[in-house]
Amino acid sequence: MKLSRELKTGVIAIVIIAVFIWGYNFLKGQNLFNKSPRTYFAEYNNVQGLNTASPVTINGLQVGKVVDIKFNNAVNKQGQLIVEFGIENDFQFSKQSIAKIYSASLMGGKSLAIVPSYEGENAVSGDFLTGQIESDLFSTVTETLNPLQSKLESVIVNADSLMLGLNQVLDKNTRANLKSTISNLNTTVSNFKKSSESLDQILVSNKMKLDNSLENVETITNNFSKISDSLANANLGFTIKKLQSTITNFDNILAEVDQGEGSIGKLLKDEGLYNNLENASKEMEELLREMKLHPKRFVHFSLFGKKAKEYNPEQEN
Repeated sequence: MKLSRELKTGVIAIVIIAVFIWGYNFLKGQNLFNKSPRTYFAEYNNVQGLNTASPVTINGLQVGKVVDIKFNNAVNKQGQLIVEFGIENDFQFSKQSIAKIYSASLMGGKSLAIVPSYEGENAVSGDFLTGQIESDLFSTVTETLNPLQSKLESVIVNADSLMLGLNQVLDKNTRANLKSTISNLNTTVSNFKKSSESLDQILVSNKMKLDNSLENVETITNNFSKISDSLANANLGFTIKKLQSTITNFDNILAEVDQGEGSIGKLLKDEGLYNNLENASKEMEELLREMKLHPKRFVHFSLFGKKAKEYNPEQEN
């Protein structure tokens, strides 16, 4: 049976339309030749560049594709995105599983991974899973560098202000003074170095004397320690106590003397006794003078028993 040209044209057109529809749905992640997949949903604030037909994986194995991405029409969730994805595998997981967007490659392509959980009731087609976003390398670096960038900008601004302040402070005279100060400081350091070297030489040349001096100091310390031990063993406390008692008694004696008590006190305090002693001293002095000038008045002697003549003062004259 010979087919007409019109019939051939219609068949070709139908095939082309069918291929187009299949290709369109394939690009959307739907395979018309497979059985109807299980469809799930997840909600995100940002899909990080996830596209329709992006692969869906479980433990690294592709089990489906993203079917559709649309905005949430709810009033309290405006701006949030609902991702619809289908799973063609019969693998079962619970409603507590997580749908995580991650970077499949360094080129920036995004994929959706199901992090399965096996606790609780199994998820069925039409359920919402918890949506999460895994930070990729570039996002992590960007998030880390953003605060560093702001801090770096602040540091640069402060450094610029500091340099302006230094330029204002360090005028021509100040720079000259600073150079002079640094030069003097270098000279001081050089002198200190020379002094240190001289000191080292002195220490080296007098090492033996220093050793002997240290040994003498150690000997003196040991002797002083022995003296301290001897004083401790000699009952120094008892000796000091007796000395304090003696000083107290001496103070009492001085107090009695000051009050005129006793012989010494009366001698010091009694003016009559002092006057009598002074008069007796004068009379004794006159008597001695008289005996020296006129000894015959007081001494009479005779070798042959002759009666001594009476003293006549006129004969002396």
